[in-house]
Amino acid sequence: MWLGVDTGGTFTDFVLLRDGRLQVHKVLSTPSAPEQAILQGMRDLGVLGQELSLVHGSTVATNAVLEGKGVDTVYITNRGFADILTIGRQARRALYDLQPGPVTPPLPASHCLEVDARLSASGEELQPLDPESVTAVCEAIARLQPQAVAVNLLFSFVDDSHEQAIASALPDELFVSLSSRVLPEYREYERGITTWLNAWVGPLVERYLVRLCTAAAPAHVTVMQSSAGTVSAEQAGRQAVNMLLSGPAGGMAGARFIGQACGHEHLLTFDMGGTSTDVALIDGDIELTAEGSIGHYPVSVPMVDMHTIGAGGGSIASVDAGGLLQVGPQSAGADPGPACYGQGGRQATVTDANLVLGRLSPQRFLGGAMTLQSSASEQVVQAIADQLSTDLASAATGIISVANEHMVQALRVMSVERGLDPRDFSLMCFGGAGGLHVCALAEALGMRNAIVPAHGGVLSALGMLTAPRKRNLSRTVQGLLLDWSGRQIRQGLDQLAGQASQALRQEGVADADMLRKDTLDLRYLGQSSTLEIAWSDRQGCVDAFHQKHRERYGHALEQPVELVNIRVAMTGPDNELQMTPVADGQPVMAAASVIMAGIDQPVAVFERDRLCLDQQITGPALITETVSTTWLAPGWRARVHRSQSLLLDRH
Repeated sequence: MWLGVDTGGTFTDFVLLRDGRLQVHKVLSTPSAPEQAILQGMRDLGVLGQELSLVHGSTVATNAVLEGKGVDTVYITNRGFADILTIGRQARRALYDLQPGPVTPPLPASHCLEVDARLSASGEELQPLDPESVTAVCEAIARLQPQAVAVNLLFSFVDDSHEQAIASALPDELFVSLSSRVLPEYREYERGITTWLNAWVGPLVERYLVRLCTAAAPAHVTVMQSSAGTVSAEQAGRQAVNMLLSGPAGGMAGARFIGQACGHEHLLTFDMGGTSTDVALIDGDIELTAEGSIGHYPVSVPMVDMHTIGAGGGSIASVDAGGLLQVGPQSAGADPGPACYGQGGRQATVTDANLVLGRLSPQRFLGGAMTLQSSASEQVVQAIADQLSTDLASAATGIISVANEHMVQALRVMSVERGLDPRDFSLMCFGGAGGLHVCALAEALGMRNAIVPAHGGVLSALGMLTAPRKRNLSRTVQGLLLDWSGRQIRQGLDQLAGQASQALRQEGVADADMLRKDTLDLRYLGQSSTLEIAWSDRQGCVDAFHQKHRERYGHALEQPVELVNIRVAMTGPDNELQMTPVADGQPVMAAASVIMAGIDQPVAVFERDRLCLDQQITGPALITETVSTTWLAPGWRARVHRSQSLLLDRH
């Protein structure tokens, strides 16, 4: 048996593969102890205490960073560089704010310690590591009593011996994070922040995974990484920074899997959950970036390339001092949740607005497992209507429109702002709320095709089951590309590949099943940003870089090309997951009809699991299922694909 689990801000989603059949489930998340919701779901599914493979997307690291609740951490660096995390890049959050407020440093000055040691950029030892300064640091740590230590020395990506010597001198009970292991790349600030983040949340992740593995035994637990590959729970605790986009990465893996099954490999995706919406692009394969961020912290480890906004089903609607309607980024979350959940919510949310408009069926929510309170939604949305001096339906429509506009802008960031035409892609929605908004977003972008995957409300959990074991390793080797011989580049890549394959072997992946991908980070001499190019040979990479630069920025330069980083992605085999094909049969009639605001005639309601192969439905219509609802707007048509997905097109 395989169980995919995605812990979200509002719901924890489950997809169980047992005897070739999929079973989906949702429970409300328990943010203070996420494993409790997982154990409850396993009890509900009848698999707690059984042997199975559990693949988990965790938000423990993400929430700790966003809420500023990491452990007490000490930062060790070279003499004279203790302030580097505080100084940062001196970039303004608001470009035209001439009087920005002070920014709280990542950690206090008392926790930034220095040692006497220095390497040159080429790795030459300019100053040996001074034992007395190491002793002084150890004495300071004994006085400060931190739980974790981050070590970030200059040019440790060239020679890590000084960092290793410091680590060996530290007490065994400390969680130690070395920059030469976490991110052996140049850019001192980004490397330092990433190393510190790994130490800051590492003990929390490690303890959480121990609790989960113990309580879920004898299940074997693996964890989704931000790069859309999995790692064993035993290794994940030491690589906490690689889990910051764990859940969204599962969604991307699921979207790619569904897209391939439908014959659509060029996708714009949006994952709309209860708290936020994640927007991404899949152009044949999942795009990764090493320039991501969590909150206002840069995170330079490989992660899925996406744009996240605070717009979800639980996003709170309000009217500002100027009388304008605002939606998000604040969310009602799982507790108390939207007003219609009946758990004490007193503010209008996007979910409440959809219920008021009739786009959610109170009796069919979560397959009937949860009844929504329409009167509560009407009460809180009416409060918004009163502030706007309008009627109930108009206020609800306004809330939906504002939320949609936020998501459209995010989709443009991932497409139009990168020189890509959204009309060349299919829009895929998932997340519990995605199907309610897919038609409106596609129309706003001029797109004519969309996909609503089967089990879209739990697609991130489904993606956990499709994701392979994976390692992404990198190292800075800076210099003009043509000054490096092909043999030197291959040797560096082979060294990284050896480390990656060894890690996969420890998880039981055979060498014959590993797929290797070598890439280089290149830029024009004098530039600061890079483009990732697949390694072939030196001249081939130069030509490919010119072409990609022309496609991305509209021009190429007659400048030397500089090599910055080498990268290796080592991937195990994909998990073999087959969606049960939709059976042939006679088209079914609507199960019911509802009256909806703004629609003249009754709107048909279809039960998705009863639809037959190639059945077509013309909007307006509602299509309900256990974990989500699809609003098929007027002018749209849906066809049932063999993979269980709904293929939408404008007619």
